[in-house]
Amino acid sequence: MASRNVGRRRADHKANRSRRLDIPAGHGHGHGHGHGDHVVDTSVVDSDAVVARRVRIVVAAVLVPLIAAAVIAMIVLWPGSGVKVASYQTETARGEVVSIKACADAKDQCDEATVKLTSGPDKGQLAPVQIPKTGQVAIPVEVGQSVMLGVQSDAKTIAGRYVYVDHDRTMPLLLLAGLFAIAVVALSRWRGFAALIALAVTAVMLTQFILPAILSGSNPLLVAVVGGAVIMTIAVYLTHGINAESSIALSGTIAALGMTVGLGWFFTKFCQLSGLASEGASAAQQLAPNIDLTGLLVAGMVIGALGVLDDVTVTQAAAVWELSAANPSASRRELIGAGLRIGRTHVASVVNTLVLAYAGAALPVLLVFAIQDLPSRSIISTEMVAMEVVRGLVGSLGIIAAVPLTTALAAMAVADRSRDLVTTEPEHLGA
Repeated sequence: MASRNVGRRRADHKANRSRRLDIPAGHGHGHGHGHGDHVVDTSVVDSDAVVARRVRIVVAAVLVPLIAAAVIAMIVLWPGSGVKVASYQTETARGEVVSIKACADAKDQCDEATVKLTSGPDKGQLAPVQIPKTGQVAIPVEVGQSVMLGVQSDAKTIAGRYVYVDHDRTMPLLLLAGLFAIAVVALSRWRGFAALIALAVTAVMLTQFILPAILSGSNPLLVAVVGGAVIMTIAVYLTHGINAESSIALSGTIAALGMTVGLGWFFTKFCQLSGLASEGASAAQQLAPNIDLTGLLVAGMVIGALGVLDDVTVTQAAAVWELSAANPSASRRELIGAGLRIGRTHVASVVNTLVLAYAGAALPVLLVFAIQDLPSRSIISTEMVAMEVVRGLVGSLGIIAAVPLTTALAAMAVADRSRDLVTTEPEHLGA
């Protein structure tokens, strides 16, 4: 395809007015319109001076200060020492069941398994382990299976040193994770590989910063906001590259995240939710009495909404970019209207997904209420259900807000590119 010097950058000063952009000329729908029979393809100028200049304003004025504040806050909040309590630490081991038989004493409702230890202080040796009888455990233990064991360090002999904890599911989980990684890389290639690295970074942030900082007594909501902002920054730029489109998507994500935080905090207080109904909340408070359970509840809402917000904002920014590439002369209003039409369809399915995810997590509780045949108003008012309702609806409101916010930012970045960048006067359309 031949290229023609058909435009100049408005951003240039008078001394540089003679500079031209090499923009391929083409024909067909979706490439903009030139003068007469000429059609100018400006889809190649996604990183042109006009877009870059507009996005630089947003990045310099909003995004960079927010990211810098998040990084500084993370450094300040980073737990200075370990949060583990020695009295709560338990030594563990793993082993494979070689044989299993009923316990010698019929009064003991258990089976005695002989386990070949694959890890722990007595690795390689055979150890007797008492296991609850079938019917007393959710899934029975059979010969050949791998099990997790707790170690009684004060036991003098190997006979009473190991106790059954649960099935060892390491291998099937690793196989599932491997299958997931292969599928992601096979479909998205290098971008999928970058997404897996971003996923690893998220896991590190959760385990090395968010959880330890909360356990050390920092405000859970502040920790979640700071950690979430840093996670999204790394994930978006690592997966989609450091460019104008990613910066707009990240700006929309952070703006929607702020709205989610505000709504979550308000409705948690308004609905008088204590956070005690959350799974594991009581146990966590016993181990770490300084934890603010209400703040922890809102922090969970924020972290739970992050992944979906990322999905929505990146998709909306990409949609507006493609709409502008198809019609570079499209105005801001036209791009916003078209982008919102795409966003409505996306939001309708994503919101349903988010609400169903929270409903699925609370399904056993809902079954109990259904058996009791309680009135719907009574069920919804219980904290256990109200908490999930607030989580689902607040997260959905954040998603809904992300669509117009990101669409408007993207439209401001790429609207009227052909007018700002390209002048299709006849004298410029040389061979």
